[in-house]
Amino acid sequence: MATDMTCIICPRGCHLHIDDDLNVTGNSCPRGAAYARQEVTDPRRTLTTTVRCHSELLEVCPVKTIAPIPKGKVFDAMKEVNEVVLVPPVHIGDVVKANIAGAGIDLVATRDIEK
Repeated sequence: MATDMTCIICPRGCHLHIDDDLNVTGNSCPRGAAYARQEVTDPRRTLTTTVRCHSELLEVCPVKTIAPIPKGKVFDAMKEVNEVVLVPPVHIGDVVKANIAGAGIDLVATRDIEK
């Protein structure tokens, strides 16, 4: 089944068409073609959210996956995220949850929290 989409890799926003053989047209650069093929065969998303934190200053700590996870695992990942409670100190890059949703990707802190 042929698909049409807008490329989000750069600000240009090319209108892409992907046919059944994964041939891509409409892209201005090779990254657009790679994006379209990935989106059709194995869509992935970077998960950015917050987790609870027992801190004197903040109730939540921002986190993100270190790489995109399969789109179909996002809801499973969020169930796991909702169970996490951090205790300071927390530093940028600290692994908050390893292997989130069994995707082989870690969830890391994106803010330092000292107390």
